[in-house]
Formats: sequence, C-alpha cells, structure tokens
Amino acid sequence: MSNLPIDILLVEDSDEDAELAVRALNKHRLASQLHRVADGAEALQFLQATDQLPKLVLLDLKLPKVDGLEVLRTLKNDPRTQSIPIVMLSSSRQNSDLVESYKLGANSYVVKPVDFDEFVDAVQQVGQYWAVLNEPRPKSA
Repeated sequence: MSNLPIDILLVEDSDEDAELAVRALNKHRLASQLHRVADGAEALQFLQATDQLPKLVLLDLKLPKVDGLEVLRTLKNDPRTQSIPIVMLSSSRQNSDLVESYKLGANSYVVKPVDFDEFVDAVQQVGQYWAVLNEPRPKSA
C-alpha cells in the first residue's frame, strides 16, 4: 500500500453514518486526509473552492439542500471533476436510484448495511479499491 496521502471527500448528512465511515477508513489507514461535509450544497462549494481535488468521493444519495444525484450530475459534467471516482453510499434499494446513479456516471453504488460490522467492512472495501488499488484516469485522457 502506498504511503501517499489519500484525499477522500465524504458527503453524508447522518452524523452516525459519517462517524462509522470515518472510523472504518481510519482503522484501515485508507485516508490521511478525509473531508466531511453534511449536504450537497456544501460538497459543491468545497469542490469549487479547492485546488487539491480528492481522489475519491463517497456520496450519500438522500441529502439536504442539493441531493446526491444532483451533486453527481454536476461533478460528472464538470471537466475539472469528472474523472474523480464517485461511490454512492445509500440506504436506498430502489432500482430507480441505482439506475439513475449509474446513468449519471457513478463509479459504484453501495447499499449501506444496517449492521455496524458490515458497514465498516463495506466502507473499508470501497476505500481500499477506489483510493488505493484503482489507477485513476490520466489527466490528459
């Protein structure tokens, strides 16, 4: 595993789910820099204001102010952010949410398990793959 900093943006309105995700990522040392925002508007503002884009966005679907699908649509339509892997983390099992997420360019869709250990394991696996193992698309592509 690389010792390079991994920047992850966690967009999650539930403090409980955010805490579980942070604990899972920290436990497995998958993020040296993790940024958490609590709604879609804050996520878009953060990404517009930073020069250092995250390597991965973990995005909840049901968010206040601007929902996850709109955040996803905005990020995938912006040349500056369109190559960032975006993993939808949602409690929704609705087929329409899954289909729309992939249609808009989500790289993965993970249904949040209710069980604590399963949730920690799911976040660890997502972080391991997208933030450590996956080779990002070159900027010139």
